Amino acid sequence: MGRWCTARRGAATGRVAVVAAVLATTAALPGATALAAGLGSGSAGSAAGYDFADDAVRVAGASATAGAEPLEAGATYRSSLPRNGTLYYRLELDAASDAYVSVTAVPGADDEVTAVDGIRVSVRDADGGSCSVQSATFGAARSPRPVTARGMREIDPAAHRCQDPGTYYVGVERTRPQDSPPDDWDLEITVATEPRPRETGATKAPEAWDSASPEPLAGEPERRAGGNGFARATLVGQGVWRDDIRPGESLYYKVPVDWGRQVYATAELAGSADASGYATGALRLALHNPVRGEVDDAAKGYTGRTTTVGLAPLPPVAYSNRYATAGQVGALRFAGDYYVVVHLASQVADDFGRGPFALTLRLRLGGSAGTGPGYAGESRPKGLFEVSAQERVAAPEGGAADDDLAMKAVAVGGIGTGSLLLLGLAGWTATARRRTWNGPRS
Repeated sequence: MGRWCTARRGAATGRVAVVAAVLATTAALPGATALAAGLGSGSAGSAAGYDFADDAVRVAGASATAGAEPLEAGATYRSSLPRNGTLYYRLELDAASDAYVSVTAVPGADDEVTAVDGIRVSVRDADGGSCSVQSATFGAARSPRPVTARGMREIDPAAHRCQDPGTYYVGVERTRPQDSPPDDWDLEITVATEPRPRETGATKAPEAWDSASPEPLAGEPERRAGGNGFARATLVGQGVWRDDIRPGESLYYKVPVDWGRQVYATAELAGSADASGYATGALRLALHNPVRGEVDDAAKGYTGRTTTVGLAPLPPVAYSNRYATAGQVGALRFAGDYYVVVHLASQVADDFGRGPFALTLRLRLGGSAGTGPGYAGESRPKGLFEVSAQERVAAPEGGAADDDLAMKAVAVGGIGTGSLLLLGLAGWTATARRRTWNGPRS
């Protein structure tokens, strides 16, 4: 039995190495970059760090709408937010698309923050009429971490404001400036637009859905290092995943979710040898949708013993969810890449040391994949509200990649050089399987 396990681990390691070699060889082929990012492990980074998008454009917020710089749909920006005052940015919108602006604020790792401190994001029309306002705060743990709030302009025939084409303004400010740290906070801003459906469908949210929580996935976890930001989120699918996390750190995972699918997630923090003390809201788990809007979050205190936190049961992803009055349901309005974010409060270090602490993430995708609304145009960025064929191939499930993953990766990446590599992979796969079942040669 021991020889079989050793051989199987060796075969699995070989598969990972071959997949990496294939992706490196086919790096110039269409789609290869996305696959490599999905199959590789994200950077663990340093405590409280955040990795901004490489293509983010620097933009300065204005102190008044008159000097606001434009933000383009499909682009990502970097800016900074002072302690006091509101920063303004400009949007030029049509009368046929919903628009979403996401703002992630990153405080300093040593900032002292309060539970109600954070950021507020608003969208207004040219006359000052409010389209949306949302805040994101640090919460009871009072741990400095990246916080994300979103603004939006929705096209709604029943609405009286924010329906016309033209100029709109995004405002960003701190929620509690009088108690906020004095240093500027870095900002990452994304802008997206969603076209209308070709045909009119249901105009109310589904009333019935399976709200029972399934048993969390069992099995031996597979190590998968989380990323340190939305742009560096590690691609995963259904499965049991393992990483290490330090106090003050936030880990990001990207999960492709199709129309009709449900997301279930739990995070488990291992016990500490120094099990004495208590940290409020220490382990935080959150789910964000493709435009980075928060869907749901949950947090639990830590006493040094094994602690598990899970998201509430959520409905399947559906276009008509946007008509729900509950924010959690309304945020599940489109398919695409969802983000699971785990944060360990910095205060954990006070009683339990700097770690690292073992973290186990269990992800389950329920429901059945369906079709979307049939958009009348393209989203910006393109493909934002869909699960691509490459992601279906690259997102590992069950915590382990199988032999076919490498072959599928090459097939999706391109033909030609990939076809030659497939021949070599086929021979290698046969050899690996023989060694797995027959045991290693003496």
